[in-house]
Amino acid sequence: MNPRRYVSPSRDAAASHTRERIVAAAAAILGTSEGIDAFSLEAVAKRAGVTRLTVYNQFGSRRGVLEAVFDEMAARGGLHRLSGAMAHADPYAALLEVINIFSEFWSFDPGALARLHAAGSSNPEFAESDSERNELRRRLFAGLVRRIAKDRPLRAKAQRDLVDILFALSSFSFFSQLSIQGRTAAAACRMIQELAMDAVRRAVAGTQQTAPDD
Repeated sequence: MNPRRYVSPSRDAAASHTRERIVAAAAAILGTSEGIDAFSLEAVAKRAGVTRLTVYNQFGSRRGVLEAVFDEMAARGGLHRLSGAMAHADPYAALLEVINIFSEFWSFDPGALARLHAAGSSNPEFAESDSERNELRRRLFAGLVRRIAKDRPLRAKAQRDLVDILFALSSFSFFSQLSIQGRTAAAACRMIQELAMDAVRRAVAGTQQTAPDD
């Protein structure tokens, strides 16, 4: 008989609290003027008041810590709502809601997001993580474009181009460029939604114009 595993609620709570402290410490370091240059397991451990081994056991690497910071921001910024948006029966309504969710997320803590993106652009280790997360966003739009193409046939190239356009329009960098000169996040979101819908209409119209005659 295998020994029964003892589960200690107090121990689990302590481990969870330690993890939260580590993630908070990592986010604080990324928020300093040194940013990614000061980001290390040792620095995170010192700020969190734990050992380097504790950080390593929890996250495994600097990249693991950085991804945990982003996961925490994603949870607080509402990205968990994406699954509900993707389940919408109308792909056009789903598209508009997905853009709205990303716009709200990009505006949730733009300073912190800018630092995370800067980390990705300046460090190959973090760049890989950032690229993988971006590909998840691209796959969302690929799924929506496939659904749109069921009712409005789109050629393969038109589908690829449309996914790339939607991917670019929904990026943090594009949203940041629109969120200037006093423009609100809601106004920037509406502009992106309008551009996205226009891109869909153009893709559909272009396919219809180039379709061979019956």
